[in-house]
Amino acid sequence: MNTSLKIIGKIIDALGNLCSLLMVLMIANVFYDVIMRYFFNDVSIGMQELEWHLFAAMFMFGIAYTLKEDAHVRVDIFYDAMSAKKQAVINIFGSLFFALPITLLILYFSYDYTFEAYQMGEGSADPGGLPHRWIVRSVIPVSSIFLVLAIIHVLLSNIQVLTNEDVSNPPSEEGAA
Repeated sequence: MNTSLKIIGKIIDALGNLCSLLMVLMIANVFYDVIMRYFFNDVSIGMQELEWHLFAAMFMFGIAYTLKEDAHVRVDIFYDAMSAKKQAVINIFGSLFFALPITLLILYFSYDYTFEAYQMGEGSADPGGLPHRWIVRSVIPVSSIFLVLAIIHVLLSNIQVLTNEDVSNPPSEEGAA
């Protein structure tokens, strides 16, 4: 189980790094767009659309990373006062009965949504806009796959909590004999 957790964790961490890169690209794009618009009176529809494409990808991929890092928004009034095992039960229940079903539904329906955009060669309706709208639409099913991985990571981590395995401090190679 520890090996699976490490592999999934590394994949989701790489996704978090991708989100950081997307953020930097989005900031650079907005900076360029603002400079061009206000100093050179030059507006690019394609660059403006790229802003929301980058934001969409950063947001959608960031959901899985945020879940893995337990940094999502939740009301912690009662949760924080609970024992680690009770928190683990709540996390497992929420993952299995709320997060996983909605993620699988989004994955199922977004595949056709993306494939239709690809088949019809959908692009921007605006002149000078970006072609290949299917690329940004493909973020939905791909990010759903990563979210399923993050949910599996949460489930495995919380199962370890319930079985009293130390998740935060795995045994080192020196201490293991």
